[in-house]
Amino acid sequence: MLLGKVMGTLVSTQKEEKLRGLKFFVLEKLDMKGKPTGTFVVAADAVGAGVGEVVIYASGSSARYTAATEGKPADATIVGIVDTWDLEGKVQYQKGIEDKRSS
Repeated sequence: MLLGKVMGTLVSTQKEEKLRGLKFFVLEKLDMKGKPTGTFVVAADAVGAGVGEVVIYASGSSARYTAATEGKPADATIVGIVDTWDLEGKVQYQKGIEDKRSS
């Protein structure tokens, strides 16, 4: 699984029938310290995420192991919304606390 920040939504009115009903977001990948990598991915949402949230997502064949994406042509799926994470005992991110590093 990987970390990403939901940067925006993606709307597609014309799509493969199996993708109908899925919501898509544009994610920016994050490193383990919570810093943006400058790399983006489009992901299906399986958990009700929103713009601005930090999420965990699965990619490749693992992206098709959710109830929302099983049997569907998904290559990245949001599988969780991050509340907090720490690295070596130091909090890297906590939901609801403004990220001062990007200021």
